Amino acid sequence: MADNENKQTANPRFADRHIGTTPQEWDTMLAAIDRSGVEELMDAAVPHTIRTDTHASGVLPAPATEAEALAELRSLAARNQVLTSMIGRGYYDTLTPPAIRRNILENPSWYTAYTPYQPEISQGRLEALLNFQTLVSDLTGLPIAGASLLDEATAAAEAMTLARRATKGDRDTFVVDADVFPQTLAVLRTRAEPLGISLVTADLSQGLPEGEPFGVLVQYPAASGAVRDPRPVIEAAHERGAQAVVVADPLALTVLRAPGELGADIAVGSMQRFGVPMSFGGPHAGYMAVREGLQRQLPGRLVGVSVDAAGLPAYRLALQTREQHIRREKATSNICTAQVLLAVMAGTYAVYHGPRGLRAIAERVHAHAEQLAAALRGIGVEVPHPHHFDTVQARVPGRADVVVAEARAAGVNLLRVDADTVGVSCDEATTGEHLDTVVRAFGGAGAHDVVPEGASIPTGLRRGIDYLTHPVFNSHHSETSLVRYLRRLADRDLALDRTMIPLGSCTMKLNAAAEMEAITWPEFAGLHPLAPLDQAEGMLRVIRDLERWLADVTGYAAVSLQPNAGSQGELAGLLAIRAWHHSRGDHQRDLCLIPSSAHGTNAASAIMAGMRVKVVACDDNGNVDVEALRAELDANRDSVAAIMVTYPSTHGVYEESIAEVCSLVHDAGGQVYVDGANLNALLGYAKPGEFGADVSHLNLHKTFCIPHGGGGPGVGPVAVRSHLADFLPNHPGQPDAGPVTGVGPVSAAPFGSAGILPISWAYVRMMGADGLRAATQGAVLSANYVASRLAPHYPVLYTGAEGLVAHECIIDVRPLTKSTGITGEDIAKRLIDYGFHAPTMSFPVAGTLMVEPTESEDLAELDRFCDAMISIRAEIERVAAGEFDAHDNPLKNAPHTAEIVVDDEWKHAYTRAEAAYPLASLRRDKYWSPVSRIDQAYGDRNLVCACPPPEAFAD
Repeated sequence: MADNENKQTANPRFADRHIGTTPQEWDTMLAAIDRSGVEELMDAAVPHTIRTDTHASGVLPAPATEAEALAELRSLAARNQVLTSMIGRGYYDTLTPPAIRRNILENPSWYTAYTPYQPEISQGRLEALLNFQTLVSDLTGLPIAGASLLDEATAAAEAMTLARRATKGDRDTFVVDADVFPQTLAVLRTRAEPLGISLVTADLSQGLPEGEPFGVLVQYPAASGAVRDPRPVIEAAHERGAQAVVVADPLALTVLRAPGELGADIAVGSMQRFGVPMSFGGPHAGYMAVREGLQRQLPGRLVGVSVDAAGLPAYRLALQTREQHIRREKATSNICTAQVLLAVMAGTYAVYHGPRGLRAIAERVHAHAEQLAAALRGIGVEVPHPHHFDTVQARVPGRADVVVAEARAAGVNLLRVDADTVGVSCDEATTGEHLDTVVRAFGGAGAHDVVPEGASIPTGLRRGIDYLTHPVFNSHHSETSLVRYLRRLADRDLALDRTMIPLGSCTMKLNAAAEMEAITWPEFAGLHPLAPLDQAEGMLRVIRDLERWLADVTGYAAVSLQPNAGSQGELAGLLAIRAWHHSRGDHQRDLCLIPSSAHGTNAASAIMAGMRVKVVACDDNGNVDVEALRAELDANRDSVAAIMVTYPSTHGVYEESIAEVCSLVHDAGGQVYVDGANLNALLGYAKPGEFGADVSHLNLHKTFCIPHGGGGPGVGPVAVRSHLADFLPNHPGQPDAGPVTGVGPVSAAPFGSAGILPISWAYVRMMGADGLRAATQGAVLSANYVASRLAPHYPVLYTGAEGLVAHECIIDVRPLTKSTGITGEDIAKRLIDYGFHAPTMSFPVAGTLMVEPTESEDLAELDRFCDAMISIRAEIERVAAGEFDAHDNPLKNAPHTAEIVVDDEWKHAYTRAEAAYPLASLRRDKYWSPVSRIDQAYGDRNLVCACPPPEAFAD
């Protein structure tokens, strides 16, 4: 077994459960690639110029067992104090129905699914997202809603740039009402400055200031709790040719008139209070809805309705050319993900409660706010705003600190607005006892005897129940019905709990139950992100541990966990580079060099960071062309700000020249950004901060086991060397979230999506340094084993030293397409009949498939996938030989549904058995695609992005 013993002994209690292959299977795999040991493999694959000497530095603790790690997390959770939160500011307590928590958030059928790029096997989550879009569209009164954004503040920032694109003329001013949440305003400022947008704040209750802005933003209800009619501002914006953006609370919209009805062009907000825990700031589903005419500029993802090959309705991502990683330097946003799992929860919350249930929750919340306002007025406290929904601001000159302290001592957190003002927000969990506690903190006897005069919503803004009329929101109000509905949806999907998902660049590996368990504990899930830090000692310890551990394994000096997606980590890293250059007076350094092999979001992020982009060529082997780089550096020596490279490369190889690339860029005065998407091929062997990189973002939803959840959540921390540490993100609501000299927040919450950080904490804690190193070995060994098995049947496009790949490999089907007409898409759809999700299609090279087996799959599953690919290759050969018709064959017609196979008419030359059971093993365990191949073009020509009527599914 030689040097494979370390895999067995690194952590027999967890690492050997995380790494799917056994030591004996490693021997088999090593023999298949003609290697005597795994260290020999790694020595050959990983360039010695980048190897680290500090693998086991002692910063990471010794690996814990599952039981030990969970006990530590229990101890940390106990250090959190979950008080009744009435802080508000965009985060509210909500009662997550246990049926939703157990059957969605804690269910691997939902949290292990990948982004629905293969829509035929994603019909369940696509339907759930369509429910979400319909919910948002109905509440906002706008016809097109996206499939979620990252949070409310970044959604507002995306609305700002959308408004700029949609407004005629060369305008650069965006007007924001002063009465918006501070974190929203701060993120807007972070985003506006690099783009040359002049952000003007004004009290819009007094009218729109002079000028010709491209957009105007108001909050409804306002941050102060005031409910004001936004129509005068909207009308004034339209008179000047500007777009009107409304940040709206969706629960309030069940009783307040819809922004679209009031004239808004764009509505954004957060769906957090629809059953999604506060979780110290996230993850939560932001939303955006737009008027007709803006749908093709909508950032993020949009689910639409199309038809399959049989003419039946089917769901898929609409207008996919808007995907920002495809548009690269022409992108209008760097968002390439969503918050799917949380959007599914929020949409299902509306399905469960229905329109009347949601209305009842909102009316109860509003009634509590009315009772509180009346009680405070009754004891002589000034309540300045006559109209509010859930938030009451009270003026207590010079006494705000005293009132907040009294309430806190009684177990309730209130918001200190300033020295004279206290904010109190009611929510779904608020009770009469809570109101009594609050009133006593103000010096009164309580609120239970107070009878409010009535609802304070202005007559012109009151709304009837004119939303959620679709049957799906009126059919599943019993738990029995809901659970069966969710089971039906899950059965239409193919997620990691059913099969290997061999996607290159996406790292679909084990999300262990022991890692996931803590995220729903109330001690973590119940924390408000603006709660005093002494109430979040356990959560803060998780955050600080992860910051230290991630800095150590990457060789960097400092880490910020605030970015709540890889795209936001990219942006934060580039903003840090830009700020560093500016601090040195190098304002002219604005050019970002990006190899043609890079992730598409890299170019989009550079544009958003105010940089120009120039693409650097790659050579025939997929490596950065060093001579081309030299030429670009010589030609732009005074303006180069950075280079962005992915390592190992997007082509799946360890480039030998990476250290030279770093040195050349540094010599030219630039900084080196290494995209950390492929860090799972480096851990334990190389550290970007040591081999020349200055900054990286890390994908915790890839390397560190946060599950993809159907396309989100994610966390994209940014890690930097010491000279960039002063320019990491910070936050107006929490000084400890980042340096005073930071670039501002890139996410709404101080620590981003902190609620899922216990997942990665548990992974690192249970793996330890040696376990992480063994995981790298397992990933590289599995990729090379798969490449060796497939190479005789499909050419492996790129290899590195000694013909080896890194953690993924690209197989080239272009010659087959040329000779037979069978495309990568045909292979992808045929894999569904074999029970597999497809590899990554046509990225980074058109006409190819990129395979990443990860370290978590066992040898039997690796072989099952290889057997399927080899069987498909034999089918392609039958097409080439004329045994199968070039247009009517199992690949062109894939996937085959059960309905197609059992149809009375079978018109194909191949048999039903060849269609449905191409391998004998499938007769024992068969996944049936719920729809046949979907017509993407039809759906884009006939754009429908809300729940279709039941008649659409009639026979």
